[in-house]
Parts: sequence; structure tokens; C-alpha cells
Amino acid sequence: MDTGLLILRLLVGLLIAGHGVQKISAHLGGHGLDGGAREFAADGFRGGALTALAAGGGQIGSGVLLAAGLLTPLAATGGIGVMTVALSVKWHNGLWVQDDGYDYPLVLIGACAALAAAGPGAWSLDRALGLTPYPLWWTVPVVAAGVGSGLLTRLVLHRAPAAP
Repeated sequence: MDTGLLILRLLVGLLIAGHGVQKISAHLGGHGLDGGAREFAADGFRGGALTALAAGGGQIGSGVLLAAGLLTPLAATGGIGVMTVALSVKWHNGLWVQDDGYDYPLVLIGACAALAAAGPGAWSLDRALGLTPYPLWWTVPVVAAGVGSGLLTRLVLHRAPAAP
């Protein structure tokens, strides 16, 4: 069980962090902060570089915490939040990734929720620091806060479509 949780944490956490690195730098195939700002503008978001920096920083922070198994409920909340924004952007394309759909963000949301429910496992900083086990009921506020923060971000930062 602990080996499975470690593998899941590392995979999901490092992928989420990697997406953040891409948004704010030229590493891992990113196009720098200007490229991140252009990506958000193309998706209909206001805020330019500040939005890209906040999103990228949130992804890096939550991803690294998740991979390390540190403050797992907070890390899962952040991961769910940023992936909820991504899901909301891709929603109109349908489920499947070959049509630029939302299946990938949905899988990451589910994995973050599963880690919030299961906990980070024995090989985690949470365990080393004596922070675990987290109670199962924390899963509900983690998912609610993650989805809620993602939808609120979308509501506040997304521009209304231009009138014809």
C-alpha cells in the first residue's frame, strides 16, 4: 500500500509541478512567463503574467508538496483547484483528450482526492513529522475547497466572450 501511494504521489505531484514550471519558464518545454501569459489570454483569462505566475506557482507548490507527502490535504486542495480550472477551460471540447478534452485534468483531480482520502503513506514527510494519519472526513473539505477555489478563479479571472 505504501509503495503504491509513493508512486501515485510522485507521479501526480511531479506532473502537476511540471505543468507549473512550463507556465513560468522555458524549462520542460515551456515558453517562459510571456508564453504562459499568452496561453491564459488565449483561454480567455485576464491578468497576463500575474495570472500565469500565480497558476504556475500554485502548480509547482502543490505538486512538490504532494510528491513529498507534506501537508497532503493542502497539497491535494491546490492540485484539485488548478486542475478544476484546467477542466473548466477544456469542458466545451468534451471528455476525450484527442479532442482537447478534460479527461487528463479529471484524472489528476481524482488522484488528488484519492490521496487526500488515503493519506500520503509511510514514506512521506507528513509521516516523518508525525502529522498523519489525517482523518478520512478531511477528504470532503479538501475536494470542496479545491473545486470551489478552481471555479471561483474561473469566475473572477475569465473574461466574458466578446459580443458579436
